Amino acid sequence: MSSASPPSDSAAFCADLVRSHDFPRYVATLFAPAAERRALLALYAFNVEIVRVRDQVSQPLPGEIRLQWWTDMLSGHVHGSAEGNPVAGELLRAIRDFELPVEPLSLLADEHQFDLYNDPMPTMAALEGYLAATSSALFGLAARVMGPPSEAAEHLARHAGLAQGIVQIIANLPRDAAHRQLFLPQQVLASHGCSMEDVFAGKEMPGLRAVLDQLTGEAQQHLTTALSLLAQLPPSVRLAFLPLSQARADLRRQSQPGRNPFAPQPSSRLRTLWTLWRASRSREFTK
Repeated sequence: MSSASPPSDSAAFCADLVRSHDFPRYVATLFAPAAERRALLALYAFNVEIVRVRDQVSQPLPGEIRLQWWTDMLSGHVHGSAEGNPVAGELLRAIRDFELPVEPLSLLADEHQFDLYNDPMPTMAALEGYLAATSSALFGLAARVMGPPSEAAEHLARHAGLAQGIVQIIANLPRDAAHRQLFLPQQVLASHGCSMEDVFAGKEMPGLRAVLDQLTGEAQQHLTTALSLLAQLPPSVRLAFLPLSQARADLRRQSQPGRNPFAPQPSSRLRTLWTLWRASRSREFTK
């Protein structure tokens, strides 16, 4: 455990980064004690940096170089410049203070290499593997910040990450389609008679509706399982899963009949604050 030393400029940088690019997770950290909050913000800022690589490069190779820097840093092969990077410095501190495993962080960076290319997601199994190494891993690491590691927390983290990840993929469909990038599994598209070009053209077709209904159903199953497992964890560790409440609200909106899947539906910051505050006081997260 870390001592509650005053936040540094690097900690403030991480907080600003998460607040700007991952507001639900930022809000969730507000309910954590100071030392744990600082570590959570370091984890989430690292995730923001990795996810943003895709939008910061025009070709895959520079993106791969950026991701490789992070994996090298985590393996101890970057000297000097690591501590000079505010996110890297805070992440190394969190790893040290909370004895976090490095391997899931490296795998998270490696898995996001997929984002740099326009290769389609081939199967549902491939999508679940991608989300397990990214979204689920982040939940698992957050849980280790909030309390001792346990099989129950890891099991919950897997379902939580799959639920949140699928919800995010549905939410990002307008942007991804515009970039000719496909996270909807090709296998699922084909089973409903929907082509990639239909998706890229932004066509609302019965086949695409069936694809999204199937993915929504998968997300709902994982969300239901994750929420049912919360009671097995100490209340302090449950706080790591507060972002699930935002995923639940987003899934509810995505499930509305007649919704245009190509019309962005961002949640307002005020609504996000209300959703997570209400969840933080609910029995499922506190009792």
